[in-house]
Amino acid sequence: MPEITIPKIGLILGTNRPRRIGGTIAEWTQNHLTSPAFETELIDLEKVGLPFLDEPDIPAHGHYTQAHTQAWSATIQQYAGFVLLFPQYNWGYPAVLKNALDYLYAEWAHKPVATIVYGSHGGMQAQLAMRFVTSGLHMIPLAVNPELITNDSMLNDAGDFIDVDQALAPSAGDMHLLTTDLENFFTAHKPASSTVPQSNQQ
Repeated sequence: MPEITIPKIGLILGTNRPRRIGGTIAEWTQNHLTSPAFETELIDLEKVGLPFLDEPDIPAHGHYTQAHTQAWSATIQQYAGFVLLFPQYNWGYPAVLKNALDYLYAEWAHKPVATIVYGSHGGMQAQLAMRFVTSGLHMIPLAVNPELITNDSMLNDAGDFIDVDQALAPSAGDMHLLTTDLENFFTAHKPASSTVPQSNQQ
C-alpha cells in the first residue's frame, strides 16, 4: 500500500530583528497547533537569509536564476498551507516577510493561509495589509487569524518572556479555532500539489 502522508503546514516566522520574541511565540504556536490531520514545521526567515529581491525577471514567469531563489522555491513547494507569524510594525508587516513572499509566485497559489500577528496593539492593521498581499498571490484565506497582545510587562530585563504560557493564555482559544479551521480545510480539500510547473524551475 502507498505510504499515507499528511499535509505539512509551514509556520513562517516573519521577523529577523536581532532582539525578538518571535521565536518564543513560534514555539508556543507550534505547541498549540497540533492535530493528527496535519503537521507544522517552522520556517525562520532569519535563518533562511534571503537577500533583498535580486531576480532579473518577475517571479510570475518562474525563471529563477539565483541559487537561493531555487532553494527557497523547493522549500515552499513542500508545504500544503501556511501560517504567517509576524509582529505589527507601524500598522504594517516586516519587510523581510514581504521580500520572502515576493521572491515566488506559483508556489503560493491555491494554498490556505492564516496570519498570526503580535504587538502591543494586536495586529489588525497588519493583518488587513497582509490580506491584500496573499490575495494577490492567489492564496486561500482562512477564517481564523489570531491577534496576540504583547507588551513590556510580559518581558524580563533581557527582553524575553517571563512566562509565555501565562502571557499568551488569552489567545489559546484562538489557536484551537485555527487548528479546527485547518482540519476542516484539509477535510474538504485535497492538499495542493507540491509541484509547480516545470518552467518555474528554470
